[in-house]
This record gives sequence, structure tokens and C-alpha cells, in this order.
Amino acid sequence: MPPPRLPAKLEQLPRVALAHLPTPLEPMANLTRYVGGAQMLVKRDDCTGLAMGGNKIRQLEFYLGDARSRQADALLITGAVQSNFVRSAIAAGNRFGMQSHVQLERRVERDDDLYATSGNVLLDHLLGATIHEYPDGEDEAGADRQLEAIAGELRNDGHTPYVIHLAPGHAPLGALGYVVAAEELVQQVQSGAPVFDEVVVASGSGHTHAGLLFGLRWLGCPAVVTGVCVRRDALQQRERILTRVHEIAELLEVDNPVTADDIVLTDAFLAPGYGLLSNGTRDAISLAAKYESLLMDPVYTGKVMAAAVARATETAATIVVVHTGGTPAIFAYQQELAE
Repeated sequence: MPPPRLPAKLEQLPRVALAHLPTPLEPMANLTRYVGGAQMLVKRDDCTGLAMGGNKIRQLEFYLGDARSRQADALLITGAVQSNFVRSAIAAGNRFGMQSHVQLERRVERDDDLYATSGNVLLDHLLGATIHEYPDGEDEAGADRQLEAIAGELRNDGHTPYVIHLAPGHAPLGALGYVVAAEELVQQVQSGAPVFDEVVVASGSGHTHAGLLFGLRWLGCPAVVTGVCVRRDALQQRERILTRVHEIAELLEVDNPVTADDIVLTDAFLAPGYGLLSNGTRDAISLAAKYESLLMDPVYTGKVMAAAVARATETAATIVVVHTGGTPAIFAYQQELAE
């Protein structure tokens, strides 16, 4: 019997090549020995290329494919001040000669210059984007409305804008990048990588988490996919992921292979909140750097690594940690990380 294939609709949707694929699936031998429990692997999606890489590059292959099919010449996106998605979107737009208008939301209450000017913000400027600000970091609908207003101004000036919406209710094109990534993981196992029992991944906007879960279930992989909450508690995030997987099924015109029981989340590492650093996250960042030379960020991957290390002490299973990148944000947290 031939191996299962991803839904045929996936091949019909416009896509551009941006990411360096496949990304490595590497053993974390030193950390495995240190923890003394599970076998730990890392999926190196920090190595996707394009302006310091990260998981958003996979997602942008589908957004930019759609934008180009619509002859768009301007790209718009909203995100946190230190958003990796914003930085990656600007870089992707540059590849195709598109101007970028990005909106930075005040999701983290910080007033220091380092946070406001270094890391991803510095790269946003270097990449040449027009930067707008939005004062409320918890108003997704309002942020989208302001982005649409900017798009309207661009239309009036003769441009064809393309808005990347991250809130539910919009086609989750970005999630398709991780449906494809699921197939890549399965193929790496078929080529000799260890069979994994669990995948640990950040769960924020939900595209990466939902896409990976959908793809693995579609391909018949039973591994647990644990989403580590980075912005909302597990109850709120569960509804978001439920919505996302249904939207993916609708987009691909197939039945949804994900059940409610498949959605596994932990918010044990969310405190003290989005973009805020706990001692546990700081320790996990240090462990990853010291034992595996992996650079984890305080917003996403540091919390994922903290969750993975805690989980590894509880099980003898094989765990894959998805390294979604975020390296530039490290420099915005210099003071906390140097303590």
C-alpha cells in the first residue's frame, strides 16, 4: 500500500519558494543525557533561511503565493513590537519587489529603548518597511481594522495591497506550511530518524500548531502534539486551535482528521505573560545554549524548551521540539538574559 498523501487541493493553491527545506531533525544527545528521561530531538525550523529564518517562512510561502496570484504590490501585517512574523513578512515581500506596511502592537508593557529599537525592530527598519503603531496589544479586531484602513489608503494611491490576517475567521493559509512540514517530519522518520511519540511546539496564533497537528493526523501519525501556550491560557487557546483545524479542512476541501481529544495544550509556562520572562524560561534558554548550542528566544522557543524539559523528566518517550526561530528577539531581552 502506498504511503498516505496530503490532500490534493494543497497542490492547487499558489505557493512560492522561500524556505530552505527540508530543515534538519537533529538529536539533542547532550540534553537527553542531562535530563535523563526522554530521548529529545529538535526540528530546526530556525534554519529556514531568509532574514534569520523561523517558522513564519514556511507560512509565508502560501501567503506570498496568494498575494502574487492577486498581483499585489504591497504587503500588510500586524504583530507585536518584537514580532518574528512581521520581520519575516517584510523580507518575503522584498524578494518579490513588494513594499511593506507593518503595524506594531503594544502587547508587552515595556518602555526600555532596547526592546523598542533592537532585535526584530532593528531588522524591520533595515529591511525597509513603513512602520505603523497600534496602542492595544489585546485587540485583534481593532488591529485588523486599522490595517484595513491603511490598505484602503494604499488602494486610493493606486496600489494593490495584500493583508495577512492572523485572527480566526480568515483563511489560514499560513497553517498549510505546517501541513507540509508534517509530511517532511514523517518522511524524515521513513528515512531513518527515530520514531517520535510527541511533538512540542509553540501555540500562539495557532497556524503552526494546528497545521502540524492536522498534517500528522491526515498522514496517520498518532504522535501527541503538545501546544505550549505563549499568549492565552489553555482554555482560550483550545477554542482557537479547534477553529483553526476546521478552517484548514474547509480550505483543503476534506474531512477534518483532528478530534477534540487530539488538541493537547499546556499553559504551565505562560506566566508571567506574553513576551515576559520567568526564571524557568530563562533556565531553559541557558540549558539549550549550554548543552546543544541552540539559541532559544524568551517569547516562544524558550517556553517550549521549558515545557519539553519538564515533559522529558516524566517519560521515556521520544520527543521532538520544534525550534521555530525567533533569534533576533534575544537581543531585545539582553538585560534579563544577562542576569
